Amino acid sequence: MTSLVEVVVIATIAGCATGLGALPTLVTDRVSHRVYDGALGLAGGIMVGAAVFALVLPGLELGTPLEVVAGVLLGGAFLLVTNAVLPHLHLWFRDDRLEGTTVLEPVGGNSGSDPSPTTVRRGETDDTDGRADSEDDLRRAALVGSAVTIHNVPEGLAVGIAFASGETALGLAIATAIAVQNVPDGFAIAVPAARAGLSRSKTLLYTTLSGGVPEPIAAAAGFALVAVVTGLFPIAAGFAAGAMIAVVFRELVPSSHGHGYADTATATFVLGFAIMLIVDTTLAV
Repeated sequence: MTSLVEVVVIATIAGCATGLGALPTLVTDRVSHRVYDGALGLAGGIMVGAAVFALVLPGLELGTPLEVVAGVLLGGAFLLVTNAVLPHLHLWFRDDRLEGTTVLEPVGGNSGSDPSPTTVRRGETDDTDGRADSEDDLRRAALVGSAVTIHNVPEGLAVGIAFASGETALGLAIATAIAVQNVPDGFAIAVPAARAGLSRSKTLLYTTLSGGVPEPIAAAAGFALVAVVTGLFPIAAGFAAGAMIAVVFRELVPSSHGHGYADTATATFVLGFAIMLIVDTTLAV
């Protein structure tokens, strides 16, 4: 039988896969609106797919629809309350300033009215509007990060429960599926964080911690308290699903439809949902 230490190590590796999603932000600080909107759409589709296939359906298998629905409603309410208390996130930063705010700059210095060629550049300070946009991006990153962190708790519990039941192969399959899911989840956190001007090192660190901390803790709890945790899983899974769905429709969808590339964002959303369908069915999680 797999030991508690082994379960924690496996869950930690799966959780830290969120950091892989931040790697593209280390390569470039110029992201076109089309790419940015498409990335948000892709992340939104994957998050909704993860909510449905990795949380709601497993929750229904271990509990009643009422328990899952209650969790979904609580999760959605939690996200909206969290959004309400994060409007002044910039006050947490030194000198009442972010590490760098962003401006929209035409490629090649074009100053025309066509918004198509604009790019988002990290670490440049503009006027009040630029700072407001940067603060909004940081708040968005915090909301997505909190939803992803919450989402990792029931998935960590699932890993611990699977290993505690003696199903080592199932535990490894779940951990692998989680690791795959966590990469685009990390990207969903990193893109708005990088756009807000957060340094590359902090973007990578915070993105990695969003999965690397809750995942092993929850897996250890699920492994050690399998009887108790199994009863709580349906509500916990519903809660995480509700938070993820709420952040997608509160933040990612509106943000990806504001620059004239709604069709691109919609197409990538559908693609992200399809990716999660393939991942979960292929890995039988």
